[in-house]
Amino acid sequence: MKPIWERRNNIDALLSVENLVVAYGAVEALKGVSLEIPVGDVVAVLGANGAGKTTLLKTISGLMPIKSGSVRLMGDDIGKYQPFKLAGLGMSHIPEGRKVFATLTVEENLNIGAWGVRKQLNPRQIQETKEWIFTLFPILKTRRRQLAGTLSGGEQQMLAIGRGLICKPKILLLDEPSLGLAPILVQEIFKVIKQIHEEEKVSILLVEQNARKALSIADYGYILETGKIVINGPAVELKENEHVKAAYLGGARLKPQ
Repeated sequence: MKPIWERRNNIDALLSVENLVVAYGAVEALKGVSLEIPVGDVVAVLGANGAGKTTLLKTISGLMPIKSGSVRLMGDDIGKYQPFKLAGLGMSHIPEGRKVFATLTVEENLNIGAWGVRKQLNPRQIQETKEWIFTLFPILKTRRRQLAGTLSGGEQQMLAIGRGLICKPKILLLDEPSLGLAPILVQEIFKVIKQIHEEEKVSILLVEQNARKALSIADYGYILETGKIVINGPAVELKENEHVKAAYLGGARLKPQ
């Protein structure tokens, strides 16, 4: 994948972010961020706490206002679209911390996820998608009438992903899917993410602190530090980059310049 400045207006770019600036009051959280997600790719955004990763996803999905710059989905400027409209256009955002509706059942959570596409998908299609989600996460089928708030952390993450998939998205925004999970559950979640990508051809923008796992399934990656993209490149190259290894992959620390 070429840098965005060489691929601008490329028809293969499903999602493009250009010179994005986002602020909390007088403090800029994103300072001219540019990136793109080609059709069918998994793109990872890596960075430490406070780097601006969650703000980036919230802005793309319409939950945060843009100070300047643009966000384009399939060439259309979506910077002022409301989140529910973006769901209808094929974008699904799975937030950090799962954010399931604790007092609703598993199935009711999935049904709410389909609300934004109720005009695009008929009840039969939604039911078929729900059954597909149950094949990805069989435990959700056995607990379909259980309150979401009584599920384990791993089960809630499965439900959050399922709720994001019910609308049959073209692009999935995933915010820290491994957060707070035991290693065995992290393995399972990433296995499903890879399966979704390979079998359903869903493009994925993955924000993740577990850089090793993220780069293992990503095609391309961006390193976000204090609101700026400092490194980007193919995932296979980022895994060999000395700064990335030192800061995010547990490699030997770089010597001071």
